[in-house]
Amino acid sequence: MDAPLLAIDGLDVYYGRAHALQGIGLALECGVLGIVGRNGMGKTTLCNAICGLLPPVGRATGSVRLQGEEILSLPPERRTKRGIAYVPQGRRVWPSLTVDETLRLVAPKRRDVDKVYAMFPRLAERKSNGGAQLSGGEQQMLAIGRALLLEPRLLVMDEPTEGLAPVIVEQVARALRALAADGKIGVLLIEQNLGVAIEVADRIGVMVNGRIAQLMPAAELGADRALQERLLGVRTGPDEEIEAAPTVESARPATVITVARMHGHGAPSLDALLPRTVRGFNRWNSGDTAAPVTDIPRMAPAAAPSPAPAVVQRAAQVLEFPVATSSERAAYVAGTFDTKGRELAYLRQCLEKLGLRVVTVDLATSGKPSPASVHPREVARHHPQGESAVFSGDRGTAVTAMALAFERYVLTRRDLGGLISAGGSGGTALATPAMRALPVGVPKMMVSTVASGDVRPYVGPSDICMMYSVTDVQGINRISERVLANAAHALAGMVTHPMPESEARKPALGLTMFGVTTPCVQMVTKQLEEAYDCLVFHATGTGGQSMEKLADSGLLAGCIDVSTTEIADEIVGGIMSAGPTRLDVFARHGLPWVGSVGALDMVNFGARDTVPERFRARRLYQHNASVTLMRTTAEECRAIGAFLAAKCNAMRGPVRLLIPEGGVSAIDKPGQPFHDPEADRALFDTLAQQFRTSSDHQLVRLPHHINDEAFADALVAAWRQITARNEERTHATHRQR
Repeated sequence: MDAPLLAIDGLDVYYGRAHALQGIGLALECGVLGIVGRNGMGKTTLCNAICGLLPPVGRATGSVRLQGEEILSLPPERRTKRGIAYVPQGRRVWPSLTVDETLRLVAPKRRDVDKVYAMFPRLAERKSNGGAQLSGGEQQMLAIGRALLLEPRLLVMDEPTEGLAPVIVEQVARALRALAADGKIGVLLIEQNLGVAIEVADRIGVMVNGRIAQLMPAAELGADRALQERLLGVRTGPDEEIEAAPTVESARPATVITVARMHGHGAPSLDALLPRTVRGFNRWNSGDTAAPVTDIPRMAPAAAPSPAPAVVQRAAQVLEFPVATSSERAAYVAGTFDTKGRELAYLRQCLEKLGLRVVTVDLATSGKPSPASVHPREVARHHPQGESAVFSGDRGTAVTAMALAFERYVLTRRDLGGLISAGGSGGTALATPAMRALPVGVPKMMVSTVASGDVRPYVGPSDICMMYSVTDVQGINRISERVLANAAHALAGMVTHPMPESEARKPALGLTMFGVTTPCVQMVTKQLEEAYDCLVFHATGTGGQSMEKLADSGLLAGCIDVSTTEIADEIVGGIMSAGPTRLDVFARHGLPWVGSVGALDMVNFGARDTVPERFRARRLYQHNASVTLMRTTAEECRAIGAFLAAKCNAMRGPVRLLIPEGGVSAIDKPGQPFHDPEADRALFDTLAQQFRTSSDHQLVRLPHHINDEAFADALVAAWRQITARNEERTHATHRQR
């Protein structure tokens, strides 16, 4: 038992021919040993070698002893039984298990779980929440608690403060200090946050290129600024140009640390000679796209004696931004860090200055080293065919595949409070599909060079805020700095000050209207507006998409789809199609749907001279100087009817399809230019033949015109009937339970 808790001697780790760790030697008697270093220096590999988690291509030689017992050849589960517990980078909590289930799965006794709740009261409050429903800080607390329940002698922690808001970093640091003071276990702390490492650890080892370059007391490293610069690229000095941000923790002045950007190999580039200014708790990396940025100041570590450090002589003020709220939800900064790293890093730092927790997501497909919190390969794994579909070697297909992977990735993020990106046309095409996939109301900000043109392909039916970058998104200059800062502050405001939901607000009801169906929709709205918040959408393609986007986001109680005219444009080739997925949302969600065939007698084009040559001989009607309508034929109406019937048959909720046999638009009745009984009959008969009727799905043919008051009354009656039946079923289900 006189042997050190952990003793490593001559440890070498190889990944194939790559020599990742080279002759590592260190010993941990008790307390906390911190390991610091830039990205890519081998810190995580050291953790994996100790815990037995090297990948199959990895090979370790040398000696790793736990209280004198050689464990290097043992499998990971036997090392755990010997007394090693691991808190991995990125937390890795089970998304489907609640906090309590996760802890009870590990704990030998129930009272041990209560000890974890005593250490982290926030977990006790969230014990019924799944892992995916926790904030980053809560996940980190859960990961630490899970490891402690193994009753370890040695706790290995890899980057426990990564990606956390400053207030959460302090909570985790307090927990680490408490563990160190208890003295029952030793802690090997891998940490890029130099402030935390110096404050918590007794001794610190500095890793450089797979070796322990220096092993010394933490206070000594904290006091020796020249050594920090030499080993880590960190140097202190005054920075009068950048104003100190206020801090919530102390009125003491903050130490300013300037980090010279360095490259992994060879001589530094011209870009590397530019200083990178960071305040207080700093992180560093060897990526070649880091930006000159400003971080939140933090008070200098109490354990580090300071021989006249350079400080900003300003009294700190109370930060009025609600930091605690923002720590629940993170601001995600996404983009191609290989080409836009400086600009994206500037966005990150602007958000962090305002107290938000920030997660950076790299969407680059170049394969270059990534400085982001989330590596491109982690995003790529969300592609249906896996990361190989993204990193295919062909740039065009790689970008398209990455956009799809990122779209699926964001839908798995339970802590996403807002999403911001910056880039040119390629970066915009990468980021905006994911933004469109997010529910309406989730803040989305896109700084783009294409924002002053036609943004419909990028924004679609969503609530994306597009900000024109003015200059190209290339470098930080007096213009781009202002534009990017404004975008970051706008996102921060939306994330931190969400609009409160009113408990007394009426349920929202979606309705679709076209100019030729306006009287019908107005009459329906008048009858229902006391009970519903009636949201009317202009059925011009984007209108139908926007309504269905709200339905997909859970913001609609249902829909009275009077004007399904966008289907005609989709089938025939008009300019106002909502796409082939129109109505699919009602197959995904069991929402009540009452619909009709409003304006299916027409296809939309622009000015008369824009009508395609193949349609010039058709029956055309100039609605105004900018809109030309074309009458649908009987054959086209049969195709439209088949499309609509198939969509109705796939709907999960209650359906009422009402057919106005007197005409489907204001210009489809006797004496009007689009009156065509034969074409209408082809539409109606096709629907009647292919629509599958059941108790919940009914088709009703009425002798009225669509704009008759009697037809509007019938739509309202159908809506009230199916919603009343839904309520009865809900009550019956509750009674049975």
